Amino acid sequence: MIESAQIIQPVIALIAWSMVMWLWMYATRLPAVKKAKLKLDPNAPRGEQMSTLPPHVRWKADNYNHLMEQPTIFYALAISLAVLGAGDGINFILAWTYVGIRVIHSIVQATFNKIEIRFLIFALSNIPLIALTVSALRTTFMQ
Repeated sequence: MIESAQIIQPVIALIAWSMVMWLWMYATRLPAVKKAKLKLDPNAPRGEQMSTLPPHVRWKADNYNHLMEQPTIFYALAISLAVLGAGDGINFILAWTYVGIRVIHSIVQATFNKIEIRFLIFALSNIPLIALTVSALRTTFMQ
């Protein structure tokens, strides 16, 4: 692998983690839907039926949705840095740091979901994301 393309590794890792969360979500949701004897109604307002499931079941889906939101910025940044030839060194470390923090965030949200802890972890995940943004700006506009 070209050294500057190393940053693709944490991208693939976070995608793989998202698939783990997807599996975990359905492994808990499908049995809960069956147990609750929900009749799925396509005309029900979005989220209304799922809101009747136990919180520990909903938390996995909430986290999966979160993994489809902010990490899109990470994906764009990491791929941009790889294309720019700046996906190694500190950017590589920052990318893995971001992924590690997001995995911890997922585990907290999917298991005990203490909002204060989850928010702190989410806030911490922004530090490497901001640093990667600054690096991408420098690489793009100051060379």
